[in-house]
Amino acid sequence: MSAALEISGLVKRFGGQLAVDRLTLSIPRGEFHALLGPNGAGKTTTLRMVAGLLRPDAGTARVLGHDIVDSPQEAKRQMAFLPDDPLLYGKLRPLEYLEFVAGLWGVDPGVAAPRAEELLRWLDLWKHTGELTEGFSRGMRQKLALAGALIHDPQLLILDEPLTGLDAGAARQVKDLLLDRVAKGYTVVLTTHILEVAERLAQRISIIQHGHIIAQGSLDELRAAAAGGATLEDVFLQLTAAQA
Repeated sequence: MSAALEISGLVKRFGGQLAVDRLTLSIPRGEFHALLGPNGAGKTTTLRMVAGLLRPDAGTARVLGHDIVDSPQEAKRQMAFLPDDPLLYGKLRPLEYLEFVAGLWGVDPGVAAPRAEELLRWLDLWKHTGELTEGFSRGMRQKLALAGALIHDPQLLILDEPLTGLDAGAARQVKDLLLDRVAKGYTVVLTTHILEVAERLAQRISIIQHGHIIAQGSLDELRAAAAGGATLEDVFLQLTAAQA
């Protein structure tokens, strides 16, 4: 069975400067995986290449066996990518937005409508269905964008800083939804600067610095690699300082 995400020797340069340096990563199906690193480490660039938004200079990225460069449509149908500042259409209401996104994916309206209601209720947005999204708070927009990412039921969900701007209640709703997805056999990959989130949710963690992975494993395995450290923050700071 193909891995949910298989990255091999991925390289990306901007103006001659190396942003991602032969990065290799394999994430099995049904795993909650956190990709951590300092600012400028190459996390977002890596995810944008996986999502097909940037073309790699070298290397490959496969989503459930489909190469993102050679078979982009097949790969993209299997995943959703949610950036840290997603774009919504301010003159649409939540159901209209989800109907529009579902149409782009070719989801049957009879399937999309109940799925949209389920997602909006789970994320506590159902009571706002009569409102235009231009009046939504950042947290509400983030949750609606997540609903849009899930409307075509992707096997792989990639999230770049999904909890930015969310209050504690909204963050809990999003985390519960993501954990439920993983429990059902889907795969979630996220980046976050909130290390406590990765510590509590992720089954495995990859730490990236200077464009390549410097450590990977469960929290206990990372603790062993760092020769101690009670929290993920301790481990993260030790490992990245050693590489710096």
